[in-house]
Amino acid sequence: MNIFHDFTTRLKAAVELIASQSGIDDVDVGRIVVEPPRDPSHGDLACNAAMVLAKPMGVKPRDLATRIAAVMAEDPDVDAAEVAGPGFINLRVSAGYWHKALRQLIQSGDAFGRSDMGGGEAVNVEYVSANPTGPMHIGHCRGAVVGDVLANLLSVAGFAVTREYYINDAGAQVEVLARSAYLRYLEALGETIGEIPEGLYPGDYLKPVGEALAREHGDILIAMPEEEWLPIVRVTTIDAMMAMIRDDLALLNIVHKVFFSERTLTEGSPSAVEAAIEKLSNDGLVYEGRLPPPKGQLPEDWEDREQLLFRSTAFGDDVDRPLKKSDGTPTYFASDIAYHYDKLRRGFRHLIDVWGADHGGYVKRMQAAIKAISGGDAHFEVKLVQIVRLLSGGEPVKMSKRSGDFITLRELVDRVGPDPIRFMMVFRKNDAQLDFDFEKVTEQSKDNPVFYVQYAHARTCSVFRQAATEMPDLDVSDAALASAPFDHLTDVGELAIIRRLLEFPRMVEAAAEAQEPHRIAYFIHELASDFHGHWNRGKELPQLRFINHTDPHSTLARLALVHATKLVLSSGLAILGVSAPEEMR
Repeated sequence: MNIFHDFTTRLKAAVELIASQSGIDDVDVGRIVVEPPRDPSHGDLACNAAMVLAKPMGVKPRDLATRIAAVMAEDPDVDAAEVAGPGFINLRVSAGYWHKALRQLIQSGDAFGRSDMGGGEAVNVEYVSANPTGPMHIGHCRGAVVGDVLANLLSVAGFAVTREYYINDAGAQVEVLARSAYLRYLEALGETIGEIPEGLYPGDYLKPVGEALAREHGDILIAMPEEEWLPIVRVTTIDAMMAMIRDDLALLNIVHKVFFSERTLTEGSPSAVEAAIEKLSNDGLVYEGRLPPPKGQLPEDWEDREQLLFRSTAFGDDVDRPLKKSDGTPTYFASDIAYHYDKLRRGFRHLIDVWGADHGGYVKRMQAAIKAISGGDAHFEVKLVQIVRLLSGGEPVKMSKRSGDFITLRELVDRVGPDPIRFMMVFRKNDAQLDFDFEKVTEQSKDNPVFYVQYAHARTCSVFRQAATEMPDLDVSDAALASAPFDHLTDVGELAIIRRLLEFPRMVEAAAEAQEPHRIAYFIHELASDFHGHWNRGKELPQLRFINHTDPHSTLARLALVHATKLVLSSGLAILGVSAPEEMR
């Protein structure tokens, strides 16, 4: 049950009634929004109906608000309807309504909070897409988690989500990788390679690749010229790196459905890149021209020449963008256009890319390109993810010797486990810098958000274990809990938890619409705080404890509240991809 949808429907009916009484045939009630008031002391629900409809209905906002409030005051589920400020409407909902909604929550079970808002719309979420030049490291970690949790969130909100990884297996960095692996191949054959030359990848992670090449090919590659052995080594190395990347991501329970190879964009005739350029050309969006030099000091590779340009300024970009290099090969930008054009041709019209914050300057040109190549038919968004600072006890963490100059994802998971990583990576908005302190994310205290939320879930489970021991004859089946006498739940702390629980469906939809998965982490942290706070009140006030041996009716009602809390905490943690433990050890 979504109480905000419910009362939106009721308020729309009230407005339509007033419009009918006033002789107004048509009123746009689609702009009516019901939400929690900013100040809880003002009531349970707030509505903007009078503020957005007063002008089209030809009345003053406060006058319209007074009439709407009068209609809503007659609703049996409303204790009070009040007008505030210039025309906001605040509603106080009856305890009976909260109890009814709680019952429906329990009856919904794990489905509570799921939405059909997305209507099954296909959404492509591309995330991670790290160059296949080594193992996953901390620089990839946050984008990986943000993308995966966003995909989970959109799925729960009713979208048909495809999780995609773009393999950057073309370009100079892949050639460097292959040459680096070839050195390890020579090493595996017994040659002394000495120090890894500058410009090649020095990490030990390429040693198994060299050994695999030696096992498969023996020493025959040595006799080949580079132009012959390089493609062989490149394919083997990329396959090995992608297997390593998949294994690393699996440590965080991240699994992509689609792996798309950049190299395929330039294969065939016409290639995908050529097809994309032809599409833009046919639409009059490509021309031969010269670009003005960059402002400030000219880069060494700057060339003042005629080149093939995309009219990206026609779609909001700062300058037109080149599509081919001086040697005639496509620019990275042209390949990226072709890649996203391929997504469009696969039927996607809603595209989300998760990028590192260092790619922020690339956003405008891609937005322009997709607007152009889709004819404005596609919805494209980029989520920029800020860097993570690794700390231990407040001090920066030293880099990994094994991998060269970075902390690997595997090392991170080995040290703290996947749950703290997944939770903390979305406990701040994606575009805010994040400090990840090894000591803080593993300590068992209320100052550690992931422990605090998981402990709340474990506590809900412990309540039922205690009830089974102390009141073994009490029926606590789902059916019994759903039919509990909820009128026993009258304490302010109990009602506060109920209100929080019933905000969950709205939170899922709002977070999905804004594409902000951190809202779910915030929400379940607040719910955990409500639950822990009420637990502590029970220590001081025995009449508030969940289990009362002399009153099975109030016990059953409170156990139902605990069960509902467990359901929502579990659902929220599932969206984050974090486990919901029944015990904390």
